[in-house]
Amino acid sequence: MTKNGLKPVNPPLWLLAELTYRCPLHCAYCANPLNLGDPDDELSTEDWCRVLEEGRELGAVQLGFSGGEPLMRRDLEQLVAHANALGYYTNLITSAVGLNEKRILALKAAGLDHIQISFQSADPDLSDAIAGKRHAFEHKKVMFKAVKDAGFPMVMNVVITRQNIESIDAIMALAVELDADFVELATSQYYGWALHNRDALLPSQRQIEDAEGKVNALRDSQNGAGPKFIFVTPDYHETRPKPCMSGWGNLFINIAPDGKALPCHSAAMLDLSHPNVKEHSLSYIWQDSESFNHFRGFDWMREPCRSCNERENDFGGCRCQAMLLTGDPANADPVCSKSPHHHVIDEAVAKANQGCHSAALARTVKNSQMILSVKP
Repeated sequence: MTKNGLKPVNPPLWLLAELTYRCPLHCAYCANPLNLGDPDDELSTEDWCRVLEEGRELGAVQLGFSGGEPLMRRDLEQLVAHANALGYYTNLITSAVGLNEKRILALKAAGLDHIQISFQSADPDLSDAIAGKRHAFEHKKVMFKAVKDAGFPMVMNVVITRQNIESIDAIMALAVELDADFVELATSQYYGWALHNRDALLPSQRQIEDAEGKVNALRDSQNGAGPKFIFVTPDYHETRPKPCMSGWGNLFINIAPDGKALPCHSAAMLDLSHPNVKEHSLSYIWQDSESFNHFRGFDWMREPCRSCNERENDFGGCRCQAMLLTGDPANADPVCSKSPHHHVIDEAVAKANQGCHSAALARTVKNSQMILSVKP
């Protein structure tokens, strides 16, 4: 079946199960939706097991358990065991808050393959301040070591913002101390709550260049030993957009806590008819649903994307970013210098370079209610 000028639809190789939006932390860079919905609407254990089965039938091989904080689901070990029996490579993406030695062993016994633990800083006080939870930093360190001792390959995730970028040396030293296998130093993506805090979080061009230089210098000095460092620059400081999810509906499928199936983490914001796994099979959703086919291929593209010789590399960039910053998801991602809306990116970067930033607003229930009450 050919869709919108592309070859037949690929299988969704990567399935992300957002088990819950509940989270014990209050990070200002949270990219989850402004409205997190009702926890009572979360998929049941039985629903998730069926979704995992249908995902494998479609061809998905990699499964991420995410959130929110997936450890807040009491059935996590049961879901991991079911996924393992189906043949998925499983990855837990966690803050480690709620993790303990007993649960690590239970996850190991269930067949979990891989764990990623997030850190906010190498400084305990700053880390706890960013996370909005006292003593979280020390607990993360203890759990990181316990996870390593249990034999899991370990990834340290650090979201890089203006709040912590000046201490990237210390963050890398912490990764070496903890014997991380991989370290992802990824600058914040400005969706959901993070977009509200963009002026407080977006680093300047100088800060990005300095941080990237320090990462490269450490890599050069390692001679292949120690953690593998990955530094992801913010697309705001680029002139071409990222190939979001390797193309809309191409390799990735995201299941939100309430069962909504999405082509990317943030797609729920778009005015599309998003199918729900409570009502439709994953096969129908992936192959035939309007939302997954809407931005597949190239037929939907406007200029400058339609005639651009880079369209097969970046797929027009991010549809959600186009919506957030231009008001229309069919526009070119404004990160692209060819976009007629690129000035909105230039203006945000100029503010960051001038040091014009406000205080970051923590993601609390009270603050969420305030933002939603004034949002048009």
